[in-house]
Amino acid sequence: MEFFISEEEAGKRVDRFLAEQKLGCSRSYLQKLIAGEHVTVNGVRPKVSYMVRPGDQIVICLPEPVPMHLDPEDIPLDIFFEDEHLLVLNKPAGLVVHPAAGHRTGTLVHALLHHCDNLSGIGGVLKPGIVHRLDKDTSGLLVVAKDDATHRELSRQFGERTIARTYFALVWGTPKPSEGRIEAPIGRSVTDRKKMAVTEKGKGRYAATKYRVTEQFDFLSMLSLRLETGRTHQIRVHMSHIGHPVFGDPKYSGREKHLKGIAPECRIQARNLLKQMPRQALHAATLVFVHPKTGASMEFSSEMPEDMKGLVDAVRGEE
Repeated sequence: MEFFISEEEAGKRVDRFLAEQKLGCSRSYLQKLIAGEHVTVNGVRPKVSYMVRPGDQIVICLPEPVPMHLDPEDIPLDIFFEDEHLLVLNKPAGLVVHPAAGHRTGTLVHALLHHCDNLSGIGGVLKPGIVHRLDKDTSGLLVVAKDDATHRELSRQFGERTIARTYFALVWGTPKPSEGRIEAPIGRSVTDRKKMAVTEKGKGRYAATKYRVTEQFDFLSMLSLRLETGRTHQIRVHMSHIGHPVFGDPKYSGREKHLKGIAPECRIQARNLLKQMPRQALHAATLVFVHPKTGASMEFSSEMPEDMKGLVDAVRGEE
């Protein structure tokens, strides 16, 4: 791919400029490409810190995918749609999307390698086909790319926020107002690097979440949430930030820590429900995007999994 730098674009680091081109690559991956001599500026291999100038010609050559050092595993997949370019599946809670520390086997990627003959290589060796992710214990809809062109176009749609995603969540308490928008930057927590947190303005990445209360119970509420951005743990962080963490969330104050905030007569039932739900009650329910090859609007819906249905049935029964 070839780019020419305009007057307005000058003065940016070359890795930042390329990250803004919606290539479907993370900035860290682009830095590796630059260091690996897959990027030239005016025919010369630049340093990652090079500041682009007006008229610069930048050429980037994405390398062929490295042979995967992962063994395919016959893990069942709940596939909603599939063609030669992409597939849409319903991820169960408990399934990790791609290999990482502590999860070297048994991931969605291992299952995809068993199911598919080809996957896009843009995500790297450990993330073939992965355009976006869900947390291990969040269930719901994911789209997977089978070729690089499809991956880039889906990434562009995510980057431009034209892909619509709706989640169902059971949260502690009832947000006021019953319908609203949370706009708060998200960054790495300064007290726990394994967690994300709402940060001061300018120190985190812009994040916005719309929510609507669809059903209210004694000490819980069912919400429908719409992501405007896609930050790590976004819904979980935003809901905890406004004092209504996702029920069962072990990382963001969604378990026993929140019991003291509810009426004493509800605590026994709440404890029993927490035993019933060891994960965050969060489900990616709808996914809408434009097919990169056909231009058709693709719309998918997934019902709440049985564990979340069980929670809702339990609190409705008490009512």
